[in-house]
Amino acid sequence: MAHAHAHSHDHAPPPLTDINRAFVVGISLNLFYVLVQIGVGFRINSLSLLSDAGHNFLDVAGLGLSLLAFKLNKVKSNERFTYGYRKSSVLISLLNAVVLLLTIGAIGYAAVGRFAHPEPLSGKTIAIVALIGVAINGVSAALFLKNKDSDLNVKSAFLHLLSDALVSLGLVVGGVAIYFTHWYWLDPLLSLVICLVTIVSTWGLLRDSLRLSLDGVPDGIYLHDIRDKILTINAVRDFHHIHIWAISTTENGLTAHLVVQNSMDLTAIQALKNKVKHELEHFNIHHATLEIESETENCVKVDC
Repeated sequence: MAHAHAHSHDHAPPPLTDINRAFVVGISLNLFYVLVQIGVGFRINSLSLLSDAGHNFLDVAGLGLSLLAFKLNKVKSNERFTYGYRKSSVLISLLNAVVLLLTIGAIGYAAVGRFAHPEPLSGKTIAIVALIGVAINGVSAALFLKNKDSDLNVKSAFLHLLSDALVSLGLVVGGVAIYFTHWYWLDPLLSLVICLVTIVSTWGLLRDSLRLSLDGVPDGIYLHDIRDKILTINAVRDFHHIHIWAISTTENGLTAHLVVQNSMDLTAIQALKNKVKHELEHFNIHHATLEIESETENCVKVDC
């Protein structure tokens, strides 16, 4: 029996709603807040505000890159890029994570140096500015809440904005404490807390985006579960040479060899392929390429 190939391209995942608006609003609000933090931070010489401004600016840049990735995802495929530029969303997610982790090194270094020479500053001003940050980051994060589990870049944006809101809340508490106690060393301490929060919120993003950029199996998809499910389908004799990867942060692809019983005709084989592709959709795999083999042609048995 000659090898037959089936390609599934018709069942794309549902589009993410209101994503463009969420990114534009989030970028605008947070860019405004960064400018406020920089201006006030230099005026009162607050390292915590300036370091948080740097953190927030990176998130603004990350939001911009993520929005660019969504635009690139819409570019049609061509002879040079047969998947279009969908993989760019994975690469941009990886870049966001790497840049964030590199930046906290500089923030942490400056904070350690400030411990030796703490400087007087206005705790009340820090608290007021940080309270604005809680509101802005909270509203921005809420814009991504509905779709945060649908795409890695959306999840990245949501986590960054939520962590920024928590950091701003910590700065509110720290500013109040500085105002009443005059413990000016709290300012660099808060900067180190920002570093720690950034590491915690970014490490998972780095791990996931690095795995996807190396064509690893996307998170939440388990090869053995897929194989076990397909083997329960009547007339399927084996399912092997399975490869699963992320086409983008929202779409997954699969190639595999599907071994069927010898007596099947072309009509029955086509029906079986459609059933297998339907089952794969339940595992969030919408782009499947299946190579059909008969029992006697099983490449595992003939060592091909």
